[in-house]
Amino acid sequence: MSDDLPEETESVDRREVSLILLIPNMVTLMGLCFGLTAIRFAMEGHFSWAVFLIMLSALADGFDGLLARRLNAQSEMGAQLDSLSDFLCFGVAPAILVYEVHLHDFGGLGWIFALIFAVSACLRLARFNVMSGQADPNDEPHRFFVGVPAPAGALLGLFPVFLMNIDVLPGGQAPLLVCLWLAFVAALMISKLKTPSPKGVKVPRRMVAVLFFALVVAIGLIFTRPWWLLVLVDVGYLAVILGALVRARGRLFG
Repeated sequence: MSDDLPEETESVDRREVSLILLIPNMVTLMGLCFGLTAIRFAMEGHFSWAVFLIMLSALADGFDGLLARRLNAQSEMGAQLDSLSDFLCFGVAPAILVYEVHLHDFGGLGWIFALIFAVSACLRLARFNVMSGQADPNDEPHRFFVGVPAPAGALLGLFPVFLMNIDVLPGGQAPLLVCLWLAFVAALMISKLKTPSPKGVKVPRRMVAVLFFALVVAIGLIFTRPWWLLVLVDVGYLAVILGALVRARGRLFG
């Protein structure tokens, strides 16, 4: 009788999971819900709320990986769940939002470019999954991304929506230009362009004060001119992309 007790205890232990280990996946699911609700708001015409929820999903995407590493709760299921959430939040939701704001009256052609953007985000995430599976877990974190990552691609893809909210590009105007923009961002995501990773960015000591000042300005803009802040972030990231394009010299898809 006593010989059976250890096996029974072991069986019970395998059926229990610490709640702490589930927190990263909970955050991922929360981000997924933000993305799904953003799609709903986009289709109902609540465009500002849709953008806000996509931004919240980006925050959730950043926190779930950080929590998984800090809590030692990384798992294959978590990785797959994160990838599926990213596709919906940063591929599908931005594509539908841009379509509803700028391309709805452009007919099937506008929808084709929305599809191109969403599918490119999917391909970008699939390539990331393959590369992550082949990487040695003991290697140091990479200092760059291969291609523009999906969250950054979503931020760039939403640029026409940001411009609408600062009265630069009214909704439904210049649909062909918006289509070309989506195609450009889609190409950046599936390219082999090396873009900086936050893990590899180092700030010179003399620039620390400037960085803090920029942070204070950004916080102020969040509460006073949030759309201008998003435009400035996109413009700054575009400058980084252009620098990377110059260094790449055509070796983007080879």
